[in-house]
This record gives sequence, structure tokens and C-alpha cells, in this order.
Amino acid sequence: MIVVIDYNVGNVKSVCNAFRYIGCDVELSCDAEAIRDAQGLVLPGVAAFGYAVSALGSTAELVKEVALAGKPLLGICVGFQMLFDQSSEYGRHEGLGLIGGQVGPIPAGRVIPHMGWNLVDLPSDVDLFAGMGDARHFYFAHSFCAEVADEEATVAYTDYGFELAAFVQKGNIYGTQFHPEKSGKWGLEVLRNFYNICEKGGRH
Repeated sequence: MIVVIDYNVGNVKSVCNAFRYIGCDVELSCDAEAIRDAQGLVLPGVAAFGYAVSALGSTAELVKEVALAGKPLLGICVGFQMLFDQSSEYGRHEGLGLIGGQVGPIPAGRVIPHMGWNLVDLPSDVDLFAGMGDARHFYFAHSFCAEVADEEATVAYTDYGFELAAFVQKGNIYGTQFHPEKSGKWGLEVLRNFYNICEKGGRH
């Protein structure tokens, strides 16, 4: 069972529907027992960073606890950004601190918000992209981006006039700036791979 963390922010139902579409066992919940018992967790989000952190509330500490204990965690969009130390979106806000780095505005001179399909170069040794080749297009919708500073993290980039971090992994912790639930066949493959990782009990 995968638990999509329900904290009333954005794309929680569409993420659940995507997992169900590919036949995965998923539950939408913010119940502490369900989070502890889950094989894996998904932290989605479509909102300003500070609002999302506030809405997550005390569940944030539980998410950190189980992720640091080894449970697979996938952050999507703002959920991806929340994995990092801080964000400067509408003031300074603390993230979960699971991956070293900062979230800031997309540099000037690009179309903002960044909305649409971009080609992401896929690292060959990442199990979330197993069987997907060297690069695939995914759907993005965001105005802020992560600057990854964690030497233990693997990062995948897309070209948006600069190297934009599209994906990060640190052990059992995964994050996608793009929306796999809106990215067609290959987005669903990302979710299927995450489900398989959870079924196996973590990273292999």
C-alpha cells in the first residue's frame, strides 16, 4: 500500500487516480498509523511553498521520521521542493531538510511560470527511471526551482535556458519537479517504478 499524504493542497486526488489507473494499491490519508504502516509515501503539492508547509503541519515531522528510517518517499512539484532545506517563495520558509539545497525563483529572462513539456536527461543508475531510456519528456508547472547542494544526491536536469533540477534522489528519498500524473505514458511509468520500489521494500 502506498499512502498519498492528504493535506488539502492541490493535486492529491489526481495522483491517487494515476496510481489506481495503473493498478496500484493506494490510499489518500494523513492518518499517522496509515503513514507508519505504508510501504511508501507520496507527498504531492500545488501551492505556494509556505502555505504547503503550513498545511502539512505536524505531519511534516512524521514524514521526516519515517523517511529517515528508510521508507520510500516521493515528493512531486511543491512536494519535491519541500524536501529541501528552505524556500524564498513569499518570505523565508523552512522545508523538511531531507536533501541539502535551497528553493528560489526561476532566473529572470525565462517564461514564468514554466508550464509545459520539457526533455529530462535520465541518469542510467536511477531505479525510478528503470526501462525508460536516456531521456523523456515530462510536464512542468512551476515558478520556483531547487538548487541542489547535497553531495549525496543524484540529480536529473532539463534545459530551461539553464540547468533546471527536474529530479533528485538521495537513497530512499525521491523528488520530481515535474508532474508524473500529468505526463502521459512515461509519467505513469515513473509512478509504476516507484510502486515497485515500495513493493520491494526500498531501493535496489
